[in-house]
Amino acid sequence: MTKKSTIQVEEVNDHIVNWLKDYAKNANVNGFVIGISGGIDSAVTSTLCAQTGLKVLCVEMPIHQHASHVSRGKEHIKQLQDKFTNVSSVVADLTASFETFKKALPTEQIEETKLNLTLANTRARLRMTTLYYFAGIHGLLVAGTGNKVEDFGVGFYTKYGDGGVDLSPIADLMKSEVFALGAYLKVPQSILVAQPSDGLFGDDKSDEDQLGASYDELEWAMISDEKGVSVDGGFSEREKVVFSIYKKLNKVNQHKMNPIPVCLINRD
Repeated sequence: MTKKSTIQVEEVNDHIVNWLKDYAKNANVNGFVIGISGGIDSAVTSTLCAQTGLKVLCVEMPIHQHASHVSRGKEHIKQLQDKFTNVSSVVADLTASFETFKKALPTEQIEETKLNLTLANTRARLRMTTLYYFAGIHGLLVAGTGNKVEDFGVGFYTKYGDGGVDLSPIADLMKSEVFALGAYLKVPQSILVAQPSDGLFGDDKSDEDQLGASYDELEWAMISDEKGVSVDGGFSEREKVVFSIYKKLNKVNQHKMNPIPVCLINRD
């Protein structure tokens, strides 16, 4: 597969930090609130926000969370707080709230795979609600943690969940570029080597397990598609599979990437 794009990490870092400062100033807010998952995207995003010097609130929101995700998140928050005096943190354990919500809804006679996916998305939406609670209390913006492959390639996020944010600092970066920026920022090694995971199923299931392809593969497919390369362009068998996965996900998730359809009324 073709070589991935590269970035000048120091220049990109400074550009995003300045963009964040300008946006917060124009919005007349105190800073940013970020959900910390123990993954590379939230680690990079929170570190970028911390560099602005504005208030940064890191929120842990476990819901039956895998222990490795929790430990990586705590390690990252400690690193941030040791380095930046403008960073604070809070834990909002949503496990009991999630279980109460489940009890209020019918779950019998629902196909298991569909139920599990719906409940996973429910977790993300509970977290979004929690982040906006803290944002409202403290006058903060909710900083999104989605990267370009997730947000504009395969739509790998929850609508009105982790997709419900005020601004997206890293959404124009490929996953490999987020990792490169993370290495430059010296986020914990445990995060740099961890398999990306959305953490929505209570286990250590990776994003690749769910998507059927790695981020490196999907990144290649996204770049190929943007260049107008077709499946007839001499792809290997694996490349054909990955390209098919990418095209399918990109198509079915357009409802997340496009503005909400509005039925326009002709008043002439």
